[in-house]
Amino acid sequence: MNIKLQRWIDRWAGIPLCAAVSGVDALMRRFKPVPPPKQAPRAIVVILLSEMGSLVLANDMFARLKARYPDAPLHALLFRKNREILDLMRVMDPAHVHTVNDKSLVGLLGSLWQAIRELRRANVDVAIDCELFSRISSLLSYASGAAVRVGFHRHTQEGLYRGSHINRRVPYNPYHHISAQFLTLARAIDSTAVPKSKLPVVSTPKPPPHVPLDGALIQGIKDRLARDFPAIARRPLVLVYPGGGILPIRAWPLASYTVLCEGLVADGCAVAVIGLKDDQALARQLVANVKQAFPASPVADLTGYTRSISELLALFHVARLLVTNDGGPGQFAALTPIWTLMLFGPETPSLYAPLTPKCYSFYSQWPCSPCLSAYNHRASYCDGDNQCLKVITPAAVLAKARECLAAP
Repeated sequence: MNIKLQRWIDRWAGIPLCAAVSGVDALMRRFKPVPPPKQAPRAIVVILLSEMGSLVLANDMFARLKARYPDAPLHALLFRKNREILDLMRVMDPAHVHTVNDKSLVGLLGSLWQAIRELRRANVDVAIDCELFSRISSLLSYASGAAVRVGFHRHTQEGLYRGSHINRRVPYNPYHHISAQFLTLARAIDSTAVPKSKLPVVSTPKPPPHVPLDGALIQGIKDRLARDFPAIARRPLVLVYPGGGILPIRAWPLASYTVLCEGLVADGCAVAVIGLKDDQALARQLVANVKQAFPASPVADLTGYTRSISELLALFHVARLLVTNDGGPGQFAALTPIWTLMLFGPETPSLYAPLTPKCYSFYSQWPCSPCLSAYNHRASYCDGDNQCLKVITPAAVLAKARECLAAP
């Protein structure tokens, strides 16, 4: 389903459903009080449906839950297309990962029903809803059968109604990195403070560990590149991701990527454009632009080239640098040794920068930025003229790229 339809369903079906569930929950609480916070959980489910990159940023939260509640099996509920990255991170038993098919409404409803049945059979009694004011995720936390339901809540804010059935309510804080807020959700399970996030400061979230990859997989990608694109062999490889995914407003202008790639080629680098098959038209245009200035340039279109997240991570091991718009590839890069330059504008690195010292974030701090937030369900009010990204110059990005390429 496209993102506009998801927003429409979440608003017009989600609000009345949340109100109804809240009424039922209030009635049930009269007969079955919520268990005290000190009661150890039997099983915990983390609901993080939509963002692959957020799964990487949630690594510290998963570690906290396993250390704090070692006897409680950890489960996850997420979209099926996002499962591979969670499996690669090895933060839980693959048998405890429950997936939802969001490709169609029929598939969504059928897979939701199956996932809810699985969670109830697992006797989940704590649900952590990591979505930012999504109503479907709050409803799923209730449907899971969990008596303790942790999630972001509006408290004294207007709007963003998700009902009153979340009983461990954490205020969303737009001034703290999202990884720290995920960690607060985990700590709120047994918090007795009001609000539940009134807790002592903990250390800064740590970078996620690198994903262990089979050496044969990395060598296989290297051999494929040498065979399929001999022009880029024996040169420092720079990957660029110019796509904006489902949010095109996040994309740095194609003209800026063109100038950057021309500078990298002139420096003796090979450049490869990555992305999904949907990004092929943009990638071909970028390759054509660079070849117009440098006809024999070592630049390749790798959109759709990697067949899995594992292969993409292997490609990151082969390359020296990734230049990317805000999105999944930049977060996945934190699981590998590659240097990353990430371009922010409609969203802010203060909330979403990858947790790795090998990433540098560009951000222009325009007065209207960030315009994508939890408060508008990431529906920007910008007219499409994303000046916050356009003012980031190719010269500045090229200079930083040269620094990264010169680093050990």
